[in-house]
Amino acid sequence: MLQNKPQENALAPFFEPEGLAVIGSFKEGVFGGYVVVKSLLEAGYKGNIYPVNPGNYKEVLGLKVYPSPRDIPGKADLALLMINARHVPGVIKRCAEAHIMSIVLVADGFAERDAEGAALQDEVIRLARSLGVRIIGPNTAGIANAMNGFNPCPYDAGYYQFKKGTVSICSQTGMINPQAYAYGDLGYGISKICDFGNKCDLDECDFLEYLENDTDTEIISVYVESVKDGKRFLEVCRRVASKKPVLLLKLGTTEAGARASASHTGSLAIDDKIFDAVCRQTKVLRLDQFAEMFEMPRFFASQPLPRGNRFGMVTYTGAVGVAALDEGARHGLVRARLSNDTSRMLEDMFPGLGHVPVDIGPMIPSVKDFSSVYTKILIAVMEDENVDSLFNVVWADGKGNNTKAYVEGYEALKETARKPVVTWVYGPSINMTRDVSKRLESLGFPVFTEPERCIKALGLAYRYASGG
Repeated sequence: MLQNKPQENALAPFFEPEGLAVIGSFKEGVFGGYVVVKSLLEAGYKGNIYPVNPGNYKEVLGLKVYPSPRDIPGKADLALLMINARHVPGVIKRCAEAHIMSIVLVADGFAERDAEGAALQDEVIRLARSLGVRIIGPNTAGIANAMNGFNPCPYDAGYYQFKKGTVSICSQTGMINPQAYAYGDLGYGISKICDFGNKCDLDECDFLEYLENDTDTEIISVYVESVKDGKRFLEVCRRVASKKPVLLLKLGTTEAGARASASHTGSLAIDDKIFDAVCRQTKVLRLDQFAEMFEMPRFFASQPLPRGNRFGMVTYTGAVGVAALDEGARHGLVRARLSNDTSRMLEDMFPGLGHVPVDIGPMIPSVKDFSSVYTKILIAVMEDENVDSLFNVVWADGKGNNTKAYVEGYEALKETARKPVVTWVYGPSINMTRDVSKRLESLGFPVFTEPERCIKALGLAYRYASGG
């Protein structure tokens, strides 16, 4: 039996492999080896791709199919397995014999299924450890690295390339992988993606440690249902979050959710009070909803951290202002009080504008050059010495009459703003609100789907900036 030492950086071969062995069926469809090879070719992966199947396949998409990992002629330092669970131990042995020491185990039928599957998973990890093989999974949808075109997605997502960026997302579910999420609509770029699956070997701590020194990653968003080593988790979170923002979602907080977690990945949920204590003792920023995993990185990927907790607000509606103040109080934010100079200037423009929230709704009917006035208001509030950040509410009218004014206002902000800006867009037309949102995001400003989420983003940023 081969004996090999574990890799010094266990996750490097998973995201930067020189060659990949794709082991499974190559029948055309929406899942399997054919899809993986197609995805890699379309994504622009420059490493070697070695399809492996002992059956009747001769080639797939112009690539020769090899009967065994041992028959691969070049270097492969990673294997992706999509095979029946009972064949996994034997294939792992053959991979080790071929000096392939890193495996993404897509195959399911392990601890997430039943006691027999759990026993098989134990056998797999004992074997892997004896050989020095490292595993992501089983029961995983895989990994991706946008920076080098490495996207071995086993499900056909319909798209293959990502916008390159600074956000890495990891999770204990395949719901973060390309087939489940429209990354092209995020408004920011991606660095790495990883679904841990059942975490029989490598887990969230290993991934966090890898990203800690990954120069392509500046923001980390994580979803976990369980933690194997609480002490290590605390130590790793404290160290990594001190260097870059870590946004962390934990579900399974109820008894019913914990049972669902056990059936999902075969793991036991960590006590929520313990988890909350970890977040309080570190700079880790806790999230509450799944959608926040993708929305909250928008802020950190594009905006500076606030210098204080005073937020200004420009709005069309007083009701949203009240909601924002309530949400702000939950996150340690307070309403900014404009300086006397700013207040007088705004009052001269229109009576009632000289305080936060700056409600421009009543002013609109009497304004002839809305674009010029709107820009002046935004700049005045942003540059006020008593304002640390801006929450801006944008009304996308059904005909798009105000769109030009918004774009010009945000172009001016882009030139002068040194403080964070968050935006909520609403209106009578979904298409128009989407259009305005995309225009503003293209200028580098995050737009959120709910006003409360805008304020929460500012609150999390303030907490991170102030040390937790």
